This record gives sequence, C-alpha cells and structure tokens, in this order.
Amino acid sequence: MKLSEIKQQLNYLDKIAFQLPNGELVPNHFHVTEIGKVTKHFIDCGGSVRKEEVVNFQLWNANDYDHRLHSEKLMHIIELSQKTLGIEDLEIEVEYQGQTIEKFGLDFDGTNFMLTTKHTDCLAKDKCGIPSKETVATNACSPESECC
Repeated sequence: MKLSEIKQQLNYLDKIAFQLPNGELVPNHFHVTEIGKVTKHFIDCGGSVRKEEVVNFQLWNANDYDHRLHSEKLMHIIELSQKTLGIEDLEIEVEYQGQTIEKFGLDFDGTNFMLTTKHTDCLAKDKCGIPSKETVATNACSPESECC
C-alpha cells in the first residue's frame, strides 16, 4: 500500500485498526511513534547496486489504555511528515514490536489495515545460479533435469 492509498482510506474511517497476520488486532491504544522515509542503498549478491525507499510507520503500545488515534490525527501526522521530510508517494512498511522489531507490508481489507508478512529474497537469482520457479516447473522431470 502506498502513502496516497492510506490517506484515501483514512478519509472514510471512523476508527483505525491494524490487524496482524495471525488475525489478532494491534491493541486500540497504539501510537504511531514515527513516520519516516527509509532509504536502503546496497549491493546484491550479483554485484548490482540497488536503492530502495519506503515510508516507515512505527506502531507502539503504551500503558495509556484510554489513548485512541483518530484518522484526522494520523492524517495530520502523515501530511506533516510528507512536508517536513519530503516524502513522496512510496510503499509503506510498518514496524511493530513482537519478539523483536518486526517489519510488515500494509494492505486494507475494507475495515482494517492488514499487516502483511515480508520475506527475504535473492535479487540476483540469474547470477547466482538459482533457477526461477518457471524454470523449475518446466524442467521438473525432463531428462535434462537430472531429477528422474
């Protein structure tokens, strides 16, 4: 989900709820403690230099059980962050405290913002000799595949 998409959804919501991949809701009294632009400049295992940018939301729970973040307030925080940090319409990544800081993607199901799982991946499969899923499926039992 991009920043423009969450802003669009906030216009229609009376309450904000985030749902974890296991179905549990983030407690109602969560805070959005940070919104930032995160830039990752790296080299992959194939030697290609890459740069990724995301908008990062950090959710946090305190013991102030009467706290409720309303959509207008979150919209204000987002717009202030965009203006101050020069944040473009980027994909959103959400940090939330599990056993350690966990990172999620973000989606919306019409009612709740869904924290979606993220996975590591090799970005240079062709240079590392890792066959694509299509290649594996196509060559699964051909005589050249050496699997039969």
